[in-house]
Amino acid sequence: MPESARDRFDELPHTQGRVGAHRAENPGMHGWFVLLWAAVATAVLIAVGIFAAMLAMGKISFDAATPLPTVSPSATPTVPPLDTGFAVLVLNATTANGLAATTRETIVNAGFASGAVAATDADTQDFPTTTVYYKTAADQPGAEALAHLIGATKVVLSDTYGDDVIPGQKQLTVVLGLDLAKNAPATEPAPQDAPGDAPSDTSGG
Repeated sequence: MPESARDRFDELPHTQGRVGAHRAENPGMHGWFVLLWAAVATAVLIAVGIFAAMLAMGKISFDAATPLPTVSPSATPTVPPLDTGFAVLVLNATTANGLAATTRETIVNAGFASGAVAATDADTQDFPTTTVYYKTAADQPGAEALAHLIGATKVVLSDTYGDDVIPGQKQLTVVLGLDLAKNAPATEPAPQDAPGDAPSDTSGG
């Protein structure tokens, strides 16, 4: 059989080493990768364990925090300024001796004119609530200020009393009740002026 003619492809050199071999992974790099993931997994497990322990001991709660109620200071009632331009009639409608005179002294010491404040006993001795009576709506602030001064808890609009102290001068009338008599001393100075009448306790003020 005749030989074929030789061409340039017959002159290629033979390759050295393995031809077509697959490259295997580096065993050293694979070991570090596994070690890293093991460390991460260990840290996660430790963190989960600590969290679970704190949750079991009650140191961590998922309940929404309830804010404490805010306590606002109580508003102090505004007391009108004391108007010493009134004449004042004080009637003791209790069994406490001299309560009217003691109350008169308190009023005079607060700045009211001594000659414009009269004190006496009323015809009744069982009036329940100490009350300041005023005759017009314009006199209400003065009545409230006087009530605060003597410890009365009630003011009432009433024209029962006329100009019993000084004719023509605006006037407030204080009827002392059993509520104020509870704290009165056993012996008091005798009241002044002529006896007066105290009305029955009425609502208002």
